[in-house]
Amino acid sequence: MHGPGPAAFRALSMRPLHVLTLTPFYPNKNDETSGYFVAEPLVEIAGCGISNSVIAVQPTHRGKVEPSSAAPPANWIRYFSLPSGIGLSTAGAFLFSRMLGSVRDLHRSHPIDVVHAHAPLPCGHAAMLLYEELSIPYVVSVHGLDAYSDIQVRGVAGKWCRRVSSSVFYRAKRVICISEHVRDRVLKRIPDLLNTSVVYNGVDPEIFCSGDQESSGPPIVLSVGNLIETKGHAILLRAIDLLRKQNVDVICEIVGTGSQRTALERMAINLGLSVRFLGRLGRRELAEAFRRCTLFALPSYFEGLGCVYLEAMASERVAIGCTGQGIEEIIRHRVNGWLVEPKNMEDLALAISSLVSDQVLRKTLAKRGRQTIIEGLTISHQAKRLQMIYQETAG
Repeated sequence: MHGPGPAAFRALSMRPLHVLTLTPFYPNKNDETSGYFVAEPLVEIAGCGISNSVIAVQPTHRGKVEPSSAAPPANWIRYFSLPSGIGLSTAGAFLFSRMLGSVRDLHRSHPIDVVHAHAPLPCGHAAMLLYEELSIPYVVSVHGLDAYSDIQVRGVAGKWCRRVSSSVFYRAKRVICISEHVRDRVLKRIPDLLNTSVVYNGVDPEIFCSGDQESSGPPIVLSVGNLIETKGHAILLRAIDLLRKQNVDVICEIVGTGSQRTALERMAINLGLSVRFLGRLGRRELAEAFRRCTLFALPSYFEGLGCVYLEAMASERVAIGCTGQGIEEIIRHRVNGWLVEPKNMEDLALAISSLVSDQVLRKTLAKRGRQTIIEGLTISHQAKRLQMIYQETAG
């Protein structure tokens, strides 16, 4: 037998809405850029009069995480899970078991109105089980194109991931997608799902701004992203090699870490390219990299949205992305940015060459890009949209 619901508690006490954020993505001492898209809006959300508690989660088979002072405080919880994708379909149940006691205590002392779970597995699954146990409604955010985790997890385990994710989506009060492209992926498997919304990620236009001039010397093409195949860094290097053969010399700076770094470094050496691999940068360092570059290019061909494109636009640098990806909803070709065909190094080389050689065009697109961010894609815009969803969910 459950007591009064969260809305009744709030009405009696006239207290602010209390949201529990449950996330596997969150800044930590070893990687302060991890989950910044979850952490950065929390300050703005608090400014909307919403109280927020954060539980950041980490499976026990990964190293222990040290909290970061650069993000709002979070309670880090480690839970049992089988390594790799094999255990993903059951990870939410283990997480629920691990955190139930602490969430119950929190709910007693500071009633929770809404749980906001980031990603259906494992956090969405855990939120669904909390809803069954404590009657706290939940919303779930989908941050990528693998909405059901059955692309990264194959076989029988992948089928279980799809089944659990589908249950999470059906029972959520709201499924929050970072783009229409992601929403289409969710609805492709569940076309009758009626509880979806799109909330684009936002950018802090004061951190990512156009205060500095481009670096003098050869043009710098900046690329930011995990060094994995789908981000298209190898395609970018081949495009730059093609430009070099056409006597268009540029310097490439690549920010990020990942499994392909050694292969990409070897490719750059073999091609004789001027490439700086900068590794992982903090948010302020990344903002500086955007300000000194000439333009930004990430030819990713499996992208739900891509915060880095928005950060480039906020920094008043032209962003080059790929057609058919989430960013196509933001970038209008040759209006506020540039779009190329996925996996097409000739198209990418032409884009870079056109922008490097035409300063007027580059500056015009860059200014329009920043205006696009200011008008509707700041963290403040994101926070207000989330506030409306939380209030709707809490009833």
